[in-house]
Amino acid sequence: MRSATRTILSSPPRAQHAYAASLPWMVVKIRFGVGLGPETATQDLPRIVDRLEAAGVDSLWFSEIVYSQAVDPFIGMAFALSRTTELKVGTSVAVLPGRQPVLVAKQLASLAALAPKRVLPVFGLRSALPAERGLFPVPTGRRGAVFDEALTVLRAALDPDVEEPLTFRGTYHDVRDVQILPKPAAPLDIWLGGASAAGYRRVGTHGDGWLGSFLTPDETAAARNQIVAAAGEAGRSIPADHYGINLAVGTGTLPAAVADSVRRRRPDLHPTDLVAEDWPALHAQLDGYLAAGLTKVVIRPAGPVDMPRFLDEFVRELIPRQN
Repeated sequence: MRSATRTILSSPPRAQHAYAASLPWMVVKIRFGVGLGPETATQDLPRIVDRLEAAGVDSLWFSEIVYSQAVDPFIGMAFALSRTTELKVGTSVAVLPGRQPVLVAKQLASLAALAPKRVLPVFGLRSALPAERGLFPVPTGRRGAVFDEALTVLRAALDPDVEEPLTFRGTYHDVRDVQILPKPAAPLDIWLGGASAAGYRRVGTHGDGWLGSFLTPDETAAARNQIVAAAGEAGRSIPADHYGINLAVGTGTLPAAVADSVRRRRPDLHPTDLVAEDWPALHAQLDGYLAAGLTKVVIRPAGPVDMPRFLDEFVRELIPRQN
């Protein structure tokens, strides 16, 4: 056992792909993934995964909604990866503050070793459901600060360029002689959620990409500009194709529960400004998001649906829009 350790008191995120966002002529890949909502039963996952792999769908995304039928994101990602060879998997989004970041690093490193380049973690500040927020305890009023420190530990533990054990002494985390193995063969991109000025600064300072939600195309364009500016101030750059949005599509009229949920979260907007009633409406929304510079889109059903039919419609409607 090597006795040397590296001690981190504060760790600025490593700049990656510094040239990408500055090249307006660069062709970026447009990709669409399927998101699983709280109504998707765990027992339906095998046929969903098989259908997506067979159709060549880019990615499958697991929401962290504990009090629901939905599978746990890390369990779901492991299952989907073990059953496929091409499908990517991600979280949309998982809560990081309140989790031990070294254990999260071990989970991600294990997944990346089993399925290189197919693991897409996205982390957020808190659970979407107030009833679940006590499951991720942090000191009152310090959730953002805990998030930032946990990200520092997570990134350092996963750094493939450093072999010696890690020691970190911070305000909220104190770990010694950490050695996560196997290290990823390449840096694992860590995306962040967020829909506030502080969240956008965090993406620019700490993240490798952004997955937004409940924002209009104009709002995502403004968010992207803020992230780019924050990254520049931190001496970094977010790759041009690492900006995305989480959207929902209905089967006609939006279910009342869905419309009410949107109104509670965004009372300033009509629900259909954020959730498409049907596929034609979704295509119109997509035009705006793509024009705003977003290239990764996660699409989930708005409420309970016939999942096989939804997947068939997804393949028919969206695979042709990928470049």
